[in-house]
Amino acid sequence: MTATATTMGDMTGEQESPNPLTIDELAASSRVPSRTIRFYQSRGALMAPEIRGRVAYYGAAHADRLKLIAQLQDRGLRIDAIADLMKRIDKGEVDLAAWLGVEEELNAPWAHDQPRTVTEAELYELAGERRPGLLADLARADIIERRGDVYLVASPALLAIVMRFELAGVGIETATGAASILRKHIGRAVSELVDYFVGLAKDGHLPTSDARKLFETFRSSGVEAVRLLFAQEMERALRKLLGSGKMASFATRARKR
Repeated sequence: MTATATTMGDMTGEQESPNPLTIDELAASSRVPSRTIRFYQSRGALMAPEIRGRVAYYGAAHADRLKLIAQLQDRGLRIDAIADLMKRIDKGEVDLAAWLGVEEELNAPWAHDQPRTVTEAELYELAGERRPGLLADLARADIIERRGDVYLVASPALLAIVMRFELAGVGIETATGAASILRKHIGRAVSELVDYFVGLAKDGHLPTSDARKLFETFRSSGVEAVRLLFAQEMERALRKLLGSGKMASFATRARKR
């Protein structure tokens, strides 16, 4: 989402309305129910109306704020997060345009791996193999999901990795078990890293003036760092395995085949 400076001012409550509205009139014009407007006010996401006597009046700033709230909800933000953002914007602590730029950067894909819906023939082509029971094995491993006459492949990249293991003699169940181990530990590491960097940002130890550039660096260098560190740790673990003498069992089994 992009917006001009004028639109930003409207959305953040800087414009006064020449024709004030009652809550019912605002609800009718914005198509937001009155009870929802009151809920937004109670959570601090929508500024208070102007009270004249016993009647509350709303202006263009309220209508624009309702549009912004809807847009932020479409982006996946919960109302409490929206309320916090609105309060910080109203205090001048956060620039909405800059925040939207950071939000777009955060939502940009890292893995470049989008779900695909394919036919059975296309699925076999993606897998690079056609054997009896393959589709059933992939479905049991939650790599594919049959939907009528087509198949949903949640992660084509993961399918390709699993199939490379399959062609090397490692079963799909074993490969997905290894993926689960990686996902568990990487998920924990990522959560700790996010908390680490957020803490540094709050303490002023990160250059947040150009947050988009910062996140672009995180994306490119972060993925590269994970590959590098995984390779280094795998080398260390394999050297340790070799030194332990346990590799002999692999060689013995290979001769028995």
